[in-house]
Amino acid sequence: MTVRTALLQGTKLLDDATVGVARLTAEVLLAHALRRDRAYVFGHPEHELSELEWLHYGRYLHERMQGKPTQYITGRQEFYGRDFRVTPDVLIPRPETEHVVETALRLAPHAARAPGRILDVGCGSGILAVTLCLEAGAAVLATDISRAAITVAAENAQRLQAPVSFVECDLMSAFADRSMELIVSNPPYVPLGDKAGLQREVRDWEPHEALFAGPTGLELYARIVGDAERVLRPGGWLIMELGFTTSGPVAAMFTTRWQGLEMAPDLAGIPRVIAARLAPA
Repeated sequence: MTVRTALLQGTKLLDDATVGVARLTAEVLLAHALRRDRAYVFGHPEHELSELEWLHYGRYLHERMQGKPTQYITGRQEFYGRDFRVTPDVLIPRPETEHVVETALRLAPHAARAPGRILDVGCGSGILAVTLCLEAGAAVLATDISRAAITVAAENAQRLQAPVSFVECDLMSAFADRSMELIVSNPPYVPLGDKAGLQREVRDWEPHEALFAGPTGLELYARIVGDAERVLRPGGWLIMELGFTTSGPVAAMFTTRWQGLEMAPDLAGIPRVIAARLAPA
């Protein structure tokens, strides 16, 4: 079977299974089966698949038709121009989270200068910690309650040569008072009641501890804002990703101890990032 035929058959199978962007998905899965990039698939339609390549491709198509996300099949996802390893132990990075990086680099350039330190709370695959370490040149620490997630994040940091330090703990409980100049987080924010309405790729495959915060979806925001008042140095910034309907309730959590509260929208104009600066003592 040639690459051309394999793509046609794969696209039809995915279409029939109502998988979105079927042609693109077939290209990505075929390239993964061939251990090549998509450019090779485009440039070599006459390539004859070996038996092993066909077996891999067929398995990947079957997994995707069963709802397994493409990123968990290929084990990778791009974020801020870098390839990150992902597994079902971590959330799949979304492009919206890049707004957290952009906000951090814009609001807190001082964090790149010693002795400033950045803390990524709930790091997952390590996308924020690794990216800020490489983009800002700052000392970055990262936490997660999941040991499996820490393992994935540490592998990403090592492969991308980002000297991030990882700590397994609940949010920022392991850190001393006034020890950070910048805290970033993309916390779980999906209410438990919304579980049934999620796409099956999200509901059935992504780690629930990284998705669901509690009955309201606001529970971890409240804890992070409260503990950031302890861990941040006066004048330090807290920057968090927001859920679709969380901007108002989360903004109300910031007391008079905070100043400069602002929100940054995503490309759809939805408030996606909230940032505030801890007032000087």
